[in-house]
Amino acid sequence: MIISDYFQLTDTQEQQFAALDVLYRDWNSKINVISRKDIDNLYEHHVLHSLAIAQVLPFQPHTEILDVGTGGGFPGIPLAILFPECRFTLIDSIGKKIKVAQEVAKSLALTNVECIQERAEEEKRKFDFVVSRAVMPLPDLVRLVQKNVSNKQRNAVPNGLVVLKGGDLRDELRPFQKRAEVTEISTLFQGEWFQTKRVIYLPL
Repeated sequence: MIISDYFQLTDTQEQQFAALDVLYRDWNSKINVISRKDIDNLYEHHVLHSLAIAQVLPFQPHTEILDVGTGGGFPGIPLAILFPECRFTLIDSIGKKIKVAQEVAKSLALTNVECIQERAEEEKRKFDFVVSRAVMPLPDLVRLVQKNVSNKQRNAVPNGLVVLKGGDLRDELRPFQKRAEVTEISTLFQGEWFQTKRVIYLPL
């Protein structure tokens, strides 16, 4: 499996990652959370893409992470498999998408995942990091989630926002040029699809 090319996995993690294919194909046939033509690229375009965050920021045990606009569970579920000692809260405003994330987490017996249907504005709790996959322009996201970032530090780098983004980001990054750290995913994983994809870490 492509995941084990880049990460050392336990037997349980191997099984959980392997199960994602059947689970997402099944759910996708009922509720479209991944485009039909993209489901064959699940591991590269969705699972491994999500795990680029782990290459940039290997979370310490007990880290608490909020996934905003998770859709069917990305990047939250792949990260929750990789970091079983961390806590993940996955939120999305669309109920049927959260249902998919909930059911996938349940099928994998992920006890470190909570899935909630809500808008980011409604979430008031504090987390070490907020993660997200291209849900909105960065300045808008920062305004929404700044309130959710805790002052209490558990990791080697300051708490903040970690987002997966593609394309031309110059305008989005302009307000954060001095603080944002941008990692080209093509330096982490092989494959043409990753050429225009990036991980942005922004301490908040």
